[in-house]
Amino acid sequence: MSEPETLTIEVNGFPTRIWLKGSGPKLGFLAGFGGLPRWMPFLDELAKTRTVVVPSLPGFPGGDRGHSVLDSHLDWLLTVGGILDQAGLTGADLAGSSVGASLAAEVAALWPGSVGKLALIAPFGLFDEKNPPTDPWAQRGDAVPGLMCADPEIWKAMKAAPEGANSIEWPIEQVRANEAAARIFWPLGNTRIEKRLRLIKAPTLLLWGEQDKVMPRAYAEVFARGITGPTTIKIVEGAGHLAELDKPSEVASAIVTFIT
Repeated sequence: MSEPETLTIEVNGFPTRIWLKGSGPKLGFLAGFGGLPRWMPFLDELAKTRTVVVPSLPGFPGGDRGHSVLDSHLDWLLTVGGILDQAGLTGADLAGSSVGASLAAEVAALWPGSVGKLALIAPFGLFDEKNPPTDPWAQRGDAVPGLMCADPEIWKAMKAAPEGANSIEWPIEQVRANEAAARIFWPLGNTRIEKRLRLIKAPTLLLWGEQDKVMPRAYAEVFARGITGPTTIKIVEGAGHLAELDKPSEVASAIVTFIT
């Protein structure tokens, strides 16, 4: 697994990382809960046929402390829209996972012409009190790996500090990512996104891990019914909430097939 090219843009006064790898039409990806402290196999799979562009989000790994100046959901959406524009993704296909999937969906709703096709992996944003999501911020730290992945060891490996990493800064960066997600989605991931789903005109693929312990699978149907554009639902066997970590080849193949 080779390293991607790294670019840096400025977002609200903070340096923000963009990873690029591959060739072919551009495909943007917004990462899930916890962000991307390192490149992952799923992105390598996508890069076999696409130029994969992975902007960091404010406060997440690669996004410095940019979340500290975002006070409202609108602030977040305007900032994410600006990041995608700076990353050269206007009009490109867009994929996202978990928290990133919710933001990708919001961008497609607010700026329909800015997104080609849309692939969403278990997006946040909905809340049904009869079938509520799991609150990841209310869990003990040792429970989070099993909440995010069907195989907890995959999450642990993603979050483990690499050799040579700053031993002080690395854990701070991981905690900062949880804080940033909480600023957007606390409590319970509820942004009332259902009110805006009808604005999404893009053809949309909804992927859900069969063993997702965070977002109920029934939410896939809610997204599908609400989105105006054509939708397809795919359940990924043997995968948890971050299906792209558990099943990188299967999820990447489904996305590439859908957007081709």
